[in-house]
Amino acid sequence: MPNRLAGETSPYLLQHSENPVDWYPWGHEALARARDEDRPIFLSIGYSACHWCHVMAHESFENAETARLMNDNFVNIKVDREERPDLDSIYMAATQLMTGQGGWPMSVFLTPDGRPYYAGTYFPPEDTHGRPGFRRVLQAVAEAYRDRKGEILAGTNEVIARIEGQARPRTSAEPLRREIIGQAFRALTGDFDSEHGGFGSAPKFPQPMTYEFLLRYSHATGDPRGREMAELTLTRMARGGMYDQLGGGFHRYSTDPAWLVPHFEKMLYDNGLLAQLYVHAWQATGRQAYRRTAEDILAYLEREMLDPSGGFYSAQDADSEGEEGKYFVWWESEIDQALGSELARIAKLYWGVAQDGNFEGRNILSVPQDDEAVAATLGIAVEALTERIEEARRELLQVRAGRVAPGRDEKVLTGWNALALKGFAEAGAAFGNDHYLDIARSNAGFLLANLEVDGRLLRTWRARGGRREAKLNGYLEDYAYLIDALVTLYEATFERRWLDEAERLASGMVELFWDADLDVFYDTGRDHEALAVRPRDVFDNATPCGGSAAALGLLRLARLTGEASFEQFAVRSMRSVLDIAVRAPSGLGHWLAAIDFYTSRVTEVAIIGQRTDPRVRELLGTVWERFLPNRVVAGSDGTRPEGSPLLKGRTTIGGRPSAYVCEDYVCKLPVTSPADLAAQLDERATARQ
Repeated sequence: MPNRLAGETSPYLLQHSENPVDWYPWGHEALARARDEDRPIFLSIGYSACHWCHVMAHESFENAETARLMNDNFVNIKVDREERPDLDSIYMAATQLMTGQGGWPMSVFLTPDGRPYYAGTYFPPEDTHGRPGFRRVLQAVAEAYRDRKGEILAGTNEVIARIEGQARPRTSAEPLRREIIGQAFRALTGDFDSEHGGFGSAPKFPQPMTYEFLLRYSHATGDPRGREMAELTLTRMARGGMYDQLGGGFHRYSTDPAWLVPHFEKMLYDNGLLAQLYVHAWQATGRQAYRRTAEDILAYLEREMLDPSGGFYSAQDADSEGEEGKYFVWWESEIDQALGSELARIAKLYWGVAQDGNFEGRNILSVPQDDEAVAATLGIAVEALTERIEEARRELLQVRAGRVAPGRDEKVLTGWNALALKGFAEAGAAFGNDHYLDIARSNAGFLLANLEVDGRLLRTWRARGGRREAKLNGYLEDYAYLIDALVTLYEATFERRWLDEAERLASGMVELFWDADLDVFYDTGRDHEALAVRPRDVFDNATPCGGSAAALGLLRLARLTGEASFEQFAVRSMRSVLDIAVRAPSGLGHWLAAIDFYTSRVTEVAIIGQRTDPRVRELLGTVWERFLPNRVVAGSDGTRPEGSPLLKGRTTIGGRPSAYVCEDYVCKLPVTSPADLAAQLDERATARQ
């Protein structure tokens, strides 16, 4: 018989709707029962693409004896961390404080008022390798609450106080100075892997914000080291098994130092951020390999993750047919059969395929040698190699399409969609690809039409069984990511609607999330339910934290709209991380980008002319083909009032589309040719170094 999760829209919760566990979703009903019966809560937090979440579900939550213990002793609550990052943040902090580590599935035992008193991650069903079995944990934790309640309650007060201390801002009186950028860079270099790229050993995560910062550092200083570190990493990542060599898109992380063996799930947020990063790497270096990687990521998102309504799905599982990575790996014989002997010989050399494999007897495809070396070994031209590999890729993709595909989490999350939206908008402008811009427009329109109710952004949407439902208040990251993406879409299209929507959402964000007493943004709005702690994550982890995204988005918006208060909120919030920006730069990459923007000479570009005019497209292409991280672009056809002070009084010159390069709204002489515009932009870039 289905439990209470059967009415949810989260695919993760629905995966547990047939468990014998009497699961509740997080909400009033469950919390009221816990309080009324003075019954402790077992809180299980995970997500649909999580391999070990599936393992624990099969071993424990589908087991009748285990379910009986859970139902007899606890109010059991299941949470999708992707829908409820607030709960995930609070209880992950508690788990890390109690155990020294964290992860998913997260297993936390709470008092009836939501205070954590015991925590862990995955528990096996029986004691093994020094890890207690889940049934034994359930019995011990239930007995502890019954027999030692006073001691437990005292302990929870200490845990909550420590979590509150982590969220408490430590605002610095120091000014925001350019020196911070250099200090942060020097702190980063010591942990860099100069052989494989990336930081540290294994596991290795993509960390796109860190490499964005490295590209910014080299652009700002002229020091090539940051760009070289980014290039080594991005090249090795894209040639490794963490990248899907056939279908495009990155898996979650690499389990080894060389980026070969991934954890096979694919997340929308990773691929949205990495598409942006590879566009920027192409702008900074001109290397076509980075452009191809960005285009392949976006092709994957469009092909496999785009809902017909215009939203992007959240994730694809690591598992298929109950086996991690089965969809993506190859026996050597499968490649021989699919391609024939001659093409298989080329493909196996190119992708490092061996008879004994590199992953449990099978092969994760990677590119261990560069194209020139492979072509030389084969005795063919590089161009011929490229053609044959593309042929092999098409054939193997067709074979792979016949396999049982990994599960897909088809909920649509506002913030994660905004990351993909920005990736499509940036690539559309940088590569002159109108199709990408059409996808970005469609996605922006979808989000504003379906995930905003009465002026309030919501977090999640899903179409299920003919029913389409959006729910849960949006968080700071939902607002901040979408504001930033809409600013980029405006810059790419000159369509005033997107700038207006960004400005409106920014005003709402400040109203909901800003704490005027502490000068910081909190992750939950003032209209949010009361929780054990009001969460405020200050670190940029897999995604930018809400605070750093809000700061950079507001700085960009202030330049385009002339609304000085947006910049003031950004500056005040940035002061709250100055004391850790230099000590922990790998966790503050996006904050450092905001500091870089604020402390640099921002390039302001205004282009006057019809967006569809080929001459305007050439001028716009001249801007977007360059890596100009600290710039804003405004545009107008010159026939109607526009909202940006950059456009005030700007006209075409001699009836020809014209570009104005400005700083603090003071502009150089307008130009009408791409060559003259390039000269002005390059002059400013040189002057900054």
